[in-house]
Amino acid sequence: MNQVITDGLNLMPPEFSAGLDDWSSEDGTPGTDTYDTATNAALVTADQDFGTCLEILKTSSTTRLRYMGETPIEPGLYLRVSARVKALSGTLPSVRIAAWAGQSNNSQLNGVDTTGDSTALSAYGEVVTVSAIIGVGDRQGVDMAWGEDADYGHFGLDLTGGNGGTVRIESIMIEDVTHVFHRKMMDWVDVKDYGAVGDGVTDDRDAIEAADADANGREVLVSEGTYYVGSNLTIDNPVRFQGSLVMPDGARLVLAKNFDLPSYSAAFGGDDVEGFKKGFQAMLNHGDHDSFDMGGRRVLLDEPINMADAVGNKTTYANRRVIRNGQFSCQSGSGWNNDVVTSPGTWSSSNPDRLDNVTNAGSIKVGSLVTANTGVGREIYVRAVNIAQNRVFLSSPLGKPLTQQTYTFTRFKYILDFSGFSQLQRFALEGIEFVCAGLASAVLLPADGLIFHFKDCFFTGPKDRGITSFDSGCSGMLIDRCQFLSNEQTLNVQDRTTVGFNTNSNDVKVRNNRAVKFRHFGVFGGNGNLITGNHWFQGDNQNEGLISAGIVLTNTNVKTTIEGNYIDNSFIEWGNEHDPAPELSNEFSFGGLTINANIFTANGVASWSKFISIKPYGVDHYINGLTICDNVFKHLNGNALDSVEGVDNSIAGLDGSRTRNFLMTGNVYTGITKNSQNPITVKVTQTSDQSSWDRDLRDYLPFDTQARVAVSVQPEGAIRNVSNVAIYTTPYCATRIGTGNGSIRINWSQAVHGSVMLTARCDTL
Repeated sequence: MNQVITDGLNLMPPEFSAGLDDWSSEDGTPGTDTYDTATNAALVTADQDFGTCLEILKTSSTTRLRYMGETPIEPGLYLRVSARVKALSGTLPSVRIAAWAGQSNNSQLNGVDTTGDSTALSAYGEVVTVSAIIGVGDRQGVDMAWGEDADYGHFGLDLTGGNGGTVRIESIMIEDVTHVFHRKMMDWVDVKDYGAVGDGVTDDRDAIEAADADANGREVLVSEGTYYVGSNLTIDNPVRFQGSLVMPDGARLVLAKNFDLPSYSAAFGGDDVEGFKKGFQAMLNHGDHDSFDMGGRRVLLDEPINMADAVGNKTTYANRRVIRNGQFSCQSGSGWNNDVVTSPGTWSSSNPDRLDNVTNAGSIKVGSLVTANTGVGREIYVRAVNIAQNRVFLSSPLGKPLTQQTYTFTRFKYILDFSGFSQLQRFALEGIEFVCAGLASAVLLPADGLIFHFKDCFFTGPKDRGITSFDSGCSGMLIDRCQFLSNEQTLNVQDRTTVGFNTNSNDVKVRNNRAVKFRHFGVFGGNGNLITGNHWFQGDNQNEGLISAGIVLTNTNVKTTIEGNYIDNSFIEWGNEHDPAPELSNEFSFGGLTINANIFTANGVASWSKFISIKPYGVDHYINGLTICDNVFKHLNGNALDSVEGVDNSIAGLDGSRTRNFLMTGNVYTGITKNSQNPITVKVTQTSDQSSWDRDLRDYLPFDTQARVAVSVQPEGAIRNVSNVAIYTTPYCATRIGTGNGSIRINWSQAVHGSVMLTARCDTL
């Protein structure tokens, strides 16, 4: 920087040969005495060292020489005033650069230094150069720091020391030396000053690293150009990109002070996709950052991001890492087309989670959804393929398919595909929106892992799936405060195919989410789930229409709590569709489920619809631990629902004679015909004298259960015989009487009439 050039400043005073009337013997201000008439000074025209110069006889303690022109002082401008002098005779004096500081009102600026360092002349005829630097800023190397109130100065020199000496002075020089302070004044260093070429071919890594090493807290400027960086590079100081980098896929870039997507995008010429990949790669290889902030940026994609390929050198990772605060948005392109393979295969109950003799197994991709005409449960995926043995391994047992049939393997395309990681633990996506736009699915989890966390994310318009687990990468997964918005909202329920998410492993927590009009909100293939505070709704505009399962539980002993949810125009389906031997054998039957304090609502659906459905895929199953308490069941705008619960016995029914540990109480029913409950307390009134009173409880018994236990019979008023005399004998009860074993018989010692409160149960404790 040189303001003489850039701003056209005139700094240099005239030479002495132009006349001495511009040179003051005092402070240089207008009206002061000049050397034009001084008796102790003369102009010498032919000095052997200086040519034309000024000769002064020192006659006072401080003999001054000042240029009377007003040399400007501006912020950012640094001036060097210098002179060459020599002593000829007499007493040897000292010499220093000196000045008078002026303000814009032409008054003297007091309180600032006006002299530079003094140099003693030590020999006659020896040429000595003295100089000083003047500027606004008090920087290292500045001799006279005048501050922002300075406007101009009168510059020259002082002769100090003893009198009587004769000194000759070459013309005073005033130069702009701002460039001397340039690197210290600016808060950046330019990589080109350290040898970077920026031609896209030369490896500039070492030059950029050198600039970073010298920056010492200042910003590293990657100025215009294309910089090839052939190996790993860490920039420890803040960095700003005017140019861009080109790096091999395996070379890592760590921006230690700019660890965010806007900076990484700028590093690669505004390429958000490349910037995201490099940022993710750095996060898994650099321990100083636990999160990568997308800075609210939208990343446009026309194909999936293979996350393992982006990292390049890792397929396992166990430290907590987070991607947050951004959006991925899909654009049309063939990169989103699903891969579909159809092949015959052989299934055996001895190896229920694999297929053998699969034709063309090598073309089947890991993570593909498996479907077939018969016996294949929902949300079963390919977890591995052995090409040499034509064998396909599955995320869960299929169920109970045919021994030999043709299967379809559909590999959905996901915005973020983590399937290349064999294990990824404690990974989180926070505040991310996946704008799938009906073109892509959102996230495919890693093969294995623990505590994958989705927090405050939006899954908008997924083509097929929101979140897919194709193996055990969902273990301990957390889904919190997310929005799932279907791409099928205009379709009727029965025509929808999309699923919000699925799980295969245990201990999943799904909390405070909202899902709109999927076929299923979640399919749970694992146990130990907590499903709380969510709102999912799946209705349509059809009168007397269908509803679909919002939650699907695919195991019998699920250890699952469903509590405090708003379950809207959908139901909970509980079955064992992934069981290769679905008939009850040496195992737990349907148990371990708590459904409490939920709001169930439906509008104008078919009267036979249910809010809770148990679907056995094999015989002899029964309820063995179920709590349904303190829920609100409400149906509006149509005929009353027959019941809130039921058994889908299209394959097999439940054994109502074995129900155990079942509690269904405290629920509220609106627009529901059947008041399902257990235990059941009803009033039994007999107006004619009978020794046996039968009470049918099927209007209360849930899930096709039976009247198994009479807990109590409490008379309400006197029980009277045929003579209308009160009797005090205690009755005994017979259970499982009548149609469906749904009645209790109260047996008296004689024919009586009256009323009792009967409490009965369909289970044993």
